Amino acid sequence: IPREVEARPKPVLDINATELIATDASLKSDERLSAMPDLYIGAAAAPHEPKADWVPRKLLAKAEAGALFLLTYTSMDIELLRRYMKRLVATQMTRRMTVIVSTAIFTSAEDAKWLRDSRPNVVIPDSIILRLESASNPRKEGLAICAEQLTQLAQMPGISGANIMATTDLAMIPEAIDAADLSEA
Repeated sequence: IPREVEARPKPVLDINATELIATDASLKSDERLSAMPDLYIGAAAAPHEPKADWVPRKLLAKAEAGALFLLTYTSMDIELLRRYMKRLVATQMTRRMTVIVSTAIFTSAEDAKWLRDSRPNVVIPDSIILRLESASNPRKEGLAICAEQLTQLAQMPGISGANIMATTDLAMIPEAIDAADLSEA
């Protein structure tokens, strides 16, 4: 009986992320190249619950290798982000790299569940899913949630910007920005 096999890409692990960043940075400074690549090198990070003595060694290594910014995976747990960012600020990581936090706009609880359950390192608390499930207009509620998140991110020390993902309707991105209170940013 033939078995269906899902085609999956095979990872190529010749170099790790820090080595790739260093390679990119060396291209940028190689005077032997006839055309200099205009690279703005970044790194990814998954916000997590930091221990009191946590030092972001991997992020520091990426900064040393040439990363200029840090883009987080989608993380919509504001309190977790506060604790994570407090630790990055305390270790002066935010002086080494610009931090951009990823957030999302959902039009339904199903969208939020799918993203949380299908993508590694994505943090979407149950409270957000419950808000979307109980909303009479989930699209409007998703917009309000994103606007609230943007307002709080703008006030959080160490965060320089936000990366907004819309799961279904890209036109919601400017709507969320307009709805956020960014006057103190």
